Amino acid sequence: MTGVTKLKTLLVMSLSALALGACGGGGADNVASPGEGAFPPGSGGGTGGGTTNPPPGQAAADCPTGFANVGTVANGTLRACQLPSKIVGNLVVPARAGTVYAISGRVDVGDDRGADPNNPVAGAQQGILTIEPGVTLFGSGGLDYINVQRGNQIFAEGTASNPIIFTSRSNIDGNSGADLIGQWGGIVIAGRAPIASCPAGTTPPNINCVATFEGGVSLYGGASPTDNSGRLRYVQVRYPGFEIQPNRELNGITLLGVGSGTTIDHVQVHNSSDDGIEFFGGTVNLKHVVITGADDDSLDTDEGWRGGVQYLIVRQRANGGDRGFEQSSAGVQASLNSQPKFANYTVIGSGRTGAGDLQVLNTGTGGRFINGVHASANSAVACVDVDDTSTQAAAPRWDSVVLACATAFRNDSGVDGAAAAALFDAGANNSSTHVSTLNGFVNGANEAARTATDPKAIYAFFDTTNYIGAVRDANDTWWQGWTCGLAAGSSC
Repeated sequence: MTGVTKLKTLLVMSLSALALGACGGGGADNVASPGEGAFPPGSGGGTGGGTTNPPPGQAAADCPTGFANVGTVANGTLRACQLPSKIVGNLVVPARAGTVYAISGRVDVGDDRGADPNNPVAGAQQGILTIEPGVTLFGSGGLDYINVQRGNQIFAEGTASNPIIFTSRSNIDGNSGADLIGQWGGIVIAGRAPIASCPAGTTPPNINCVATFEGGVSLYGGASPTDNSGRLRYVQVRYPGFEIQPNRELNGITLLGVGSGTTIDHVQVHNSSDDGIEFFGGTVNLKHVVITGADDDSLDTDEGWRGGVQYLIVRQRANGGDRGFEQSSAGVQASLNSQPKFANYTVIGSGRTGAGDLQVLNTGTGGRFINGVHASANSAVACVDVDDTSTQAAAPRWDSVVLACATAFRNDSGVDGAAAAALFDAGANNSSTHVSTLNGFVNGANEAARTATDPKAIYAFFDTTNYIGAVRDANDTWWQGWTCGLAAGSSC
């Protein structure tokens, strides 16, 4: 069964079992132009009139209250209900049989409420976007995206058997494939946690340390490290990414000054045309993350991000992908340089000509890397490239990390291969000559034989583990059920 067929089956069968109402009316077999207006404060999404579900394979008759009926998709089998362009109050996106939800243009969740939670911007309206398990949302083009502004929240919480899927119109209509990328914009979340870009003479954390996102529409940053932008659980983000202007891109998920009060757990980004997930400062932590097929960096860290990720699978696709990690502190102060922390991760590189090195650390970034596996069969790819340590407040350190690449360390200007090797060898239980026995991304005998380091002893958010890599063995199934394109024969 193809990934698209599975998507339609989930929509038709599992949603019909929820017995949520559909309402009367019809529409054309196309999706119209963007809707207008804000969702009224204090109103819920609702399900509109009527109590009868459509039969499997038939579009719902109409849309829930608060959503525009813009026709049908998937050969007339699904009703397309469009989100408003600005969400104010609590908009609930209900799971309904025969229904998918359209993201048309930039969908703002609330107004920017400023850097100081104790002194919100006068007149700025708050929005909360709540998405029920099993819901599918789609964008039709690169400028269709979700934009959660500072002081607002998104609650997209699926389940292992009923994930929430953000995807493209093309995918809904039956298209998929290994190299389908960049079909819609993605998800942008802005918060009030500290970032490293500050006015001259200002030291972070400070409410005056504020920046504008690459897309040019969201301010982010502040001095609230525990800021809460909501929860993402059991979520797929398929085929996102778009270059708004030269060197200004939307990623699969973009996290802008997002705080540690935010929960992100069991999240996949598939085939982004830019980065899978990019962090611009903040303190947010993540667990159970899958990045497949990103065309640029799978994870990109910048602006002084000081959170952590545990249980991470990165798998680049055969015909795309640059770096697994790009870890930067470009143009920021050493007092808040990027200090990313990764534990129990497996990064598998692309075999394509021109692929980047698996891990690139530049412009003074630091970080801790624990229980990791770097693997690439590409003879031109290095496992680690350290470009600059000139502004480091703390040097990067690896513990219980193994490198299985033709070239372990990139020998280039700034920090040459020997100096990078010395940094790597300063950690404990590392190997730069590992022979991979991975079964896909699942540990084999050589990975099982490695001595692990306790991640929790290094960072309190992490769990204690006694193995390296993201997936301990065939009995370790945290990635199953809610992801696409990982299991043999599975596609998105």
